Amino acid sequence: MNVVDTVRGLRAARAKLGSVALVPTMGNLHDGHLSLVRQAQAIGHPVAVSIFVNPLQFSPADDFNRYPRTLEEDCEKLRLVGCDLVFAPSPEEMYPSPQSFFVQPAPALADDLEGRARPGFFVGVCTVVLKLFSLVEPSDAIFGKKDYQQLLTIQEMTRQFGLGINIHAGETVREADGLARSSRNGYLSPAERAEAPFLYACLKDAAEQCRRGRTDFPAIEQAAAHALSGRSGWSPEYVVVRDRRTLGMPAAGHPMVVLAAARLGSTRLIDNLEV
Repeated sequence: MNVVDTVRGLRAARAKLGSVALVPTMGNLHDGHLSLVRQAQAIGHPVAVSIFVNPLQFSPADDFNRYPRTLEEDCEKLRLVGCDLVFAPSPEEMYPSPQSFFVQPAPALADDLEGRARPGFFVGVCTVVLKLFSLVEPSDAIFGKKDYQQLLTIQEMTRQFGLGINIHAGETVREADGLARSSRNGYLSPAERAEAPFLYACLKDAAEQCRRGRTDFPAIEQAAAHALSGRSGWSPEYVVVRDRRTLGMPAAGHPMVVLAAARLGSTRLIDNLEV
């Protein structure tokens, strides 16, 4: 496995690989990330993984410096699963001069839900992903469904810019008790970790109501949010039923997804479940 931290090193390594499948990450890797690497390997091309904590997607309310950096451990995990190339640049390497050009995603897709909770987040995500696509030149890229809104935003950006990259969706990997694997889970206290699967339980209940044919979606959403807020430590931000393809309001006969974000103590958790 080749590990490079400069654009020059990336281009030299990349030239030897032919078609590449890319898995973009911010590091602190867990089994959810590794499942995306395995999915990329199944495509049949060499696999490149980027590890970069992107400052453009952190707001002043977020703690960029607090995000875990575990490069040595991450590389060992990637080596064990057979990754071919790791690109782990510094912020100075990725942005050698202050970034003054940005990708502005469509407000209808990116300004609601996570975009409302984290203004500017998807501008930072789209900008760094477009730059990674430009540097790595992958034929395929894999993004997890856990970040559902991010996945749809990247898919639409890729389509509208005609990038010719196949965007693949990776299924959410869960713990035995249902909690979605996430780097943020490491911030939970033992008591919060025991409570955290309740978010998934609320999603399952809301999704089941939709499967049974209920269409009073605001009532379903309110019931799920009420169930969360009634438990100790939870502060729900949103629980919504949306159209799976657009994240707009659901329509009869269209596939749906239930999405939620909530704080448990000081840790913000997100999850979703397709109906």
